[in-house]
Amino acid sequence: MNSRASGLMPQVTFNILFALSLKPRHGYELIQQIQADSGGKIRLGPGALYGAIKQLREEGLIEEMPFEDKSQRRRYYRLTKKGWDQLKGQLEYLDSTVRLARERKLIGDLQGIVQWQT
Repeated sequence: MNSRASGLMPQVTFNILFALSLKPRHGYELIQQIQADSGGKIRLGPGALYGAIKQLREEGLIEEMPFEDKSQRRRYYRLTKKGWDQLKGQLEYLDSTVRLARERKLIGDLQGIVQWQT
């Protein structure tokens, strides 16, 4: 099943939207913020980043900001209202998943206490 059809967001998409939730950014800043947000676990290369940016722009989730300074070569991106809504929906889903994982004692203070019964 396609992750878009199921309502789940690909990891790269989530990380880009999450990084843009702080402020508008250019590509290299996005790469750095995603790496920082993931504790170094996600290292996004320029090819993957700009392919994802193209897709996100086509879907209307992000937009390129107009240049304030015509000599500026970097392109800055920001979330659209649709992008904010998608990010919020994904965060609500992840929040409910984490709460469920805590109820099942898969994470948190009692992590690992649950034993399989046969």
